[in-house]
Amino acid sequence: MSGLRRRSLCGRVADDAPRQDTKPFVHHLEPRHHVQRVMLVSGDRESEVRYLADQVGITEVHAGQTPEQKVEIVERETRKARTLFIGDGINDAPALMTATVGVAFGPNSDITSEAADAVILTTSLEKVDELIHVSHRMRSIALQSAIGGMVASLVGMVAAAAGYLPPLEGAILQEIIDLVAVLNAVRVAVPARALADF
Repeated sequence: MSGLRRRSLCGRVADDAPRQDTKPFVHHLEPRHHVQRVMLVSGDRESEVRYLADQVGITEVHAGQTPEQKVEIVERETRKARTLFIGDGINDAPALMTATVGVAFGPNSDITSEAADAVILTTSLEKVDELIHVSHRMRSIALQSAIGGMVASLVGMVAAAAGYLPPLEGAILQEIIDLVAVLNAVRVAVPARALADF
């Protein structure tokens, strides 16, 4: 997910009062994760949704939305940029499937969990932030291994074609390149120091 420079975050909030971590989470999305738009999409009443949005600093609100309307919103936003949709109910399942990345938030039904790309079992926005960081890290390591391995192999082939690398040494070099790429990919299993930053 580190390449998602343009994306929208859509979510649903049904609590009567905002969580304490919601406002800092929303405000750190743009500077830390390059999120350009944050939207609150909910099936709840306009007054309730507006109140919650004001409390956490979200200016773009879509209240009283049916599951079909949520899908339309997510489809429209996904045509403009890659989207992350966070949903906590069965009615969010279609939108979760439509977004670039759908995250089921909290103790959800099987339908919601199956529709999402990722499931966060606890209702913690810190875990959502951890998910974003883990995704960034995994993508970065995968690109390093894949692109780095291909570039090194290409250089070796050019050297071999030019006569600077005999076949035996070329085969050994290719094995070393493959080993380095695999060892680099194994870094994914090593826990990062900090996974949340808000």
